[in-house]
Amino acid sequence: MSFRKITDKIHLVGAVDWDRRLFDELIPLPSGTTYNSYLIKGSEKNILIDTVDPPKSDELLENLDNLGIKQIDYIVCQHAEQDHSGSIPFVLKRYPSAKIITNEKCKELLIGHLRVSESDFVVVKDNEEFTAGDITLKFIFAPWVHWPETMLTYYTQENALFTCDMFGSHLATHHLYSDEDDRFKLAAKRYFAEIMLPFRNHIRKHLEKIEAQKVEMILPSHGPVHRRPDIALDFYRKWSSENTKQLVLIPYVSMHDSTEGIVKYLLSELSKRGVNAVPVNLSETDLGDFAMYLIDASAVVFGVPTVLAGPHPVVAYAAMLMNALRAPTKGIGFVGSFGWGGKTEEVMRSLLQNIKFQDLGSVFIKGVLKEDSREKISVFAENITGFVKNIKYQ
Repeated sequence: MSFRKITDKIHLVGAVDWDRRLFDELIPLPSGTTYNSYLIKGSEKNILIDTVDPPKSDELLENLDNLGIKQIDYIVCQHAEQDHSGSIPFVLKRYPSAKIITNEKCKELLIGHLRVSESDFVVVKDNEEFTAGDITLKFIFAPWVHWPETMLTYYTQENALFTCDMFGSHLATHHLYSDEDDRFKLAAKRYFAEIMLPFRNHIRKHLEKIEAQKVEMILPSHGPVHRRPDIALDFYRKWSSENTKQLVLIPYVSMHDSTEGIVKYLLSELSKRGVNAVPVNLSETDLGDFAMYLIDASAVVFGVPTVLAGPHPVVAYAAMLMNALRAPTKGIGFVGSFGWGGKTEEVMRSLLQNIKFQDLGSVFIKGVLKEDSREKISVFAENITGFVKNIKYQ
């Protein structure tokens, strides 16, 4: 990707990674991603906001060359993760007089990870303003979105807010602005679910800080730019709330069709009662899609077969992910099948200790679903229906 002009002062000089399909060896990237590095080109000074993932460092440097940049005076590092900071050593080699502007926590991480010198830094504090020529930046600390050292950068002359990972999306696109790409909302929701969901309490507080500024443009570190910041802000207000929908999510795995038969019968019983229920076959579904459902689901019922006296590992992993994301789910239950016994339900509950939920109970059936077991599923469905219909939705 060549550099892109956003305003007369701001240029996007980062890289698009069309082919990347996994982040941190954990997060699926079905639509690739971008590493957004921004250059603020002043009349006297040039300031780079973040860099790119190291494999894309040549693209960043080429974009700066094509833009005719002979001097970088400052590199603002908003976050020490390498997709933001990893190319700092390459930029410093090209522009050796540049100084790194960041906070104390980020400085410590960068020295440890990148082996840069302490003399390369200018350390700033929360809400501090920094002026270089005709550029004035204000730094807004936003810890735990999603690391403890994260900060945002407000460019006062343009009312532009560089938001690091907030309002981002893993979306490789040739579109510059989010309102130009129909895929944006889904990509942004997926990104929030996979990365931001555990930190929604922090996000709500940081939104208050952002709303205190006059923001006319939001420039995240991944995905397209928001020239209509109200849309991105509204999404985050909604997704970071504890509000859920009248939705029952049923993630399951079935080895020999027994658990699948139970899940299908439960779905039909919930449907009869007017409850919106969504099955997620974990052997086929991307866990990013599962995470997105967790933003909205008021109840989750795990469909889990017993393997070697415990839960199937794929369902156990989904429960661990849900626990790590601290999903806003209000109620959790379990259905499944077993051959001779085990501790499946006990183990599953132990994997969900971060979540405050109402226990919806469980139905575990030996072997396949039989006529005498259908009544148990019907009663279970009735209990779930009463639960989700009594929640006050906003």
